[in-house]
Amino acid sequence: MFSLRCVVIFFAVVSTSFADELGKRLREETRSLPGYELKTDLPYADNENQRQMLDLFLPTNKIEKPRPLLVFIHGGAWLGGNKRGGLHQLRPFLDGQYVGASTGYRLTGEAIWPAQIHDCKAAIRWLRGNAKEYGIDPERIVVFGTSAGGHLVSMLGTSGDVEALEGKLGKHLDQSSRVSGVINFFGPTELLSMGQSPALDHDAVDSPESKLVGGTLANHQDLARSASPTTHVTEDDAPHFIAHGTKDRLVPFQQSELLHAKLKAANVPSLFVRMENGGHGFQHPELTERIKRFLSNTFGGAEEEISDGPIVVKRK
Repeated sequence: MFSLRCVVIFFAVVSTSFADELGKRLREETRSLPGYELKTDLPYADNENQRQMLDLFLPTNKIEKPRPLLVFIHGGAWLGGNKRGGLHQLRPFLDGQYVGASTGYRLTGEAIWPAQIHDCKAAIRWLRGNAKEYGIDPERIVVFGTSAGGHLVSMLGTSGDVEALEGKLGKHLDQSSRVSGVINFFGPTELLSMGQSPALDHDAVDSPESKLVGGTLANHQDLARSASPTTHVTEDDAPHFIAHGTKDRLVPFQQSELLHAKLKAANVPSLFVRMENGGHGFQHPELTERIKRFLSNTFGGAEEEISDGPIVVKRK
């Protein structure tokens, strides 16, 4: 428990100098991404808050047709993390076909729910509002997130019809915040069912989920339901690709089972990949290939078959 808390605190108090170093590293990494240029720290909420900015990865080859957009939203228990890590997650899919984006959002040390989803929706609206300038197809946007970011992308995918979660941020309130597809890696989906995992008591007053809603989940049940993707599932929601490790010690595996079941019951396309022996974080070439097929189907109208069979993760 102590080690987890130390990690969360570390991410939550990232210094300005360290953030600058991350920015420098990102620019260096982008130079190693053939065919892409970087636009960094673009403010989507019409202010100078560093958390309310996004980075763009733009293909340099010129084509007449706008490209689909893949947006990454970082994890970090809503307490930490940084959009600078988005390139690492997006790199396998940035082959010149897609525009990439990585967006930040306010953390719980600054604001509680629904600030986080307000920010994410504002970012999507900004991207739509600036689609022509950056060669983006505003009708083809898929969001990808891990952990807390997985939670937020599923919120984007399920709450497109929930006016109370839209917020009033930015200049592009005339744009939709809906997305075409969701890739959710091990994100919380039903806060009141989190319970106790091997490394964390989610009902405790100092848990990430409690900090998200401003107090214990038991005392803030309405807000906890508002912050749960399963609450908002309807038949017009975005198709989902969900992956979760069976040995996840932080976010219970059952969280993804709950969302997948809700989506299927509402006839929303949902593919759930069980990462056998996987923890809170995993990589596998077969998983990458399945996601590429999901993107091809979602963006290009392809009808490639995608296996939902389990993938065995070799843990170090």
